[in-house]
This record gives sequence, C-alpha cells and structure tokens, in this order.
Amino acid sequence: MKSFHVSVHIVPRKGLLDPQGKAVADALHTLGFHAVADVHVGRHLIIETAAADAAAAEAAVRDMCGRLLANPVTEDFEIAGVSAA
Repeated sequence: MKSFHVSVHIVPRKGLLDPQGKAVADALHTLGFHAVADVHVGRHLIIETAAADAAAAEAAVRDMCGRLLANPVTEDFEIAGVSAA
C-alpha cells in the first residue's frame, strides 16, 4: 500500500441559494470588482489515504464524498488531484 493525497472541491450546486457566495460577491462589487459575476463558497479537502494505486485512492475518496463528505442533494464535488504522499 502506498500513501496518496487526494484533493477534493465541494461546492453548492449551481442554481441553489448560496448566501456566503452572494455575500462575497456583493463585497467584491463594493470594492470595485464589478466584473465578478458569481461566487460559490465551498470546501477544499485534502485527504491522505492508503491505496494500491492512484486510481484506487481516487475511487475510495469518491465513495467517501458520495456517502459522507458531500450532500448529494445540495452539493457537487470534484476530485481536483491525486498525488503520492
């Protein structure tokens, strides 16, 4: 077994109310960043896990996201990267 770092981005689904994202977008507009169209505030996780290879590490983290880390009703997740630890 090898050790891997798996990066995951979890964000609210598009079209759902994101009060934190709205507050950040409004603040950026107030500061003069008028080109900002939308902001989504989410979570970034780096999970260190043991697996036979990178594909197995990614599959395990996808299962973790589907079962616990991301709410399938209100959130989407993306595996941003897998690297050897």
